[in-house]
Amino acid sequence: MSRPPARVLLVSPYALSVPGGVQSQVAATARELAHRGIEVAVCSPGAADMSLVAAGVVHVARGAILPIPANGSRAPVTLSWRAAQVFAGRAASMRDGVVHVHEPFAPVAAYAVLHQHRAPTVATFHRGGGGPAYVVGRPLIHRLSRGIDVSTAVSNVAAETIHAAAGIDSSVLFNGFEVDRIRGAAPAPSTDPTILFVGRHEPRKGLRVLLEALALVDRPLRCWVVGDGPETDELRRRHGSDERIEWLGAVDDDEKFARLSGADILCVPSLGGESFGLVPLEGMAAGTAVIASDIPGYREATAGHAMLVPPGDVTALAAALDQLLADPPGSGALDAARAHAAAWSIPALVDRLVEAYAEAVDRFAAAGAK
Repeated sequence: MSRPPARVLLVSPYALSVPGGVQSQVAATARELAHRGIEVAVCSPGAADMSLVAAGVVHVARGAILPIPANGSRAPVTLSWRAAQVFAGRAASMRDGVVHVHEPFAPVAAYAVLHQHRAPTVATFHRGGGGPAYVVGRPLIHRLSRGIDVSTAVSNVAAETIHAAAGIDSSVLFNGFEVDRIRGAAPAPSTDPTILFVGRHEPRKGLRVLLEALALVDRPLRCWVVGDGPETDELRRRHGSDERIEWLGAVDDDEKFARLSGADILCVPSLGGESFGLVPLEGMAAGTAVIASDIPGYREATAGHAMLVPPGDVTALAAALDQLLADPPGSGALDAARAHAAAWSIPALVDRLVEAYAEAVDRFAAAGAK
C-alpha cells in the first residue's frame, strides 16, 4: 500500500447538510481518513457538519447555498467567489498534503483551488450523462482541468461521461459507503411486508412511478417513503388515500440505516442520470431485497444481485413488487448480495484513494521540476 499523506483536504461543491451521493462519500471518506490518523479538512458550502467535527475533521463551511438545476435534480452549490478563495487559501497553506476535489467542475467551490493548483490534486467525477453545461462551459473546464494531477471516477458511466465531455481519462474506482454502519443498525419494526423508498422527491428519482405501481399491488403491505422534495406535496395529495404509505420525510443516516435493515424490499425506481448504484448497494448490505431500474449505473453496481425493471414502467414495477412480496428471496441470495456489497466499503475505497494520492504527489513534483 502507498504511504498516505500527512494531510488531506476534501472539497465538495455541494452542501453536506443536503443528502446526496457525493456528500455521503465526502463525509465518509473524511471520517475514514481521520480514523487512520491523517489530518483531514473538508471545504463545502453551507453550514458546518458537527458530526464531522466530532470525528476530528475540520469543516471549513463558506458560502450561501443556491439550488441550481443540474442533471435532472437541483444541486445545493454556492456561487460565492469569496468562499472559493477561502477554500483555495486552505489548499495553498497545506504542507505534505493532497487536495481531493469531488465533481470539480460544478460551481464554484473548487474553481480557485484548481486555478491556483498549489498542491497535489486528485479529482473524482460522479456525474453520469452529459448536458448543455459541459458544452457551454468547455473553455472553463479546459482551463480548470490543468489543476488536476490524477482523475478518478466512481463508475464506468461517470468515466465515459467526463471523457466524452472534456477528454479527461479517469481511473475507475467506486462510490464507497459505510457498510459497517449499515450492518450494525437495529432494524426498524414493521408488522406488514414493507417496501422502502429513499431519495429526493423529484421526477428523476421515480417516486411517482413507485406510488402508481403500489396502486396495482392488491395485498397488505407498508411503504416507507424517506426524503422530500418538489414533488412531495403533489404526491401526498394524489396518494393520500392509500393508508399503506407512511411519509417519513428527511431522516438522518442512523434512521435511514434502520429503515434499510427493517424493510423487506428496497425499491429504487430512478428514471436515469445515475452514474452509480449507491442506494441499491446500501440495501444489499442491509440484507434487503432490491428492485431497481434497469439503467447502466444500477446494472453495473448490482451485478445480478437485484431485480431490474425498465425505468418508468409502472406495470413492470408492480409485477416485480408483487412477485417479491409473494416469493421473497432466500437467505442464500441475500447473503450473496450482502457479500457483493461489502466489496464497496469506504475502507476499501480509501485504500485505493491513498494510491491515487501518492500518484498525484509524484506528478505534481515532476511538473514542478520541469
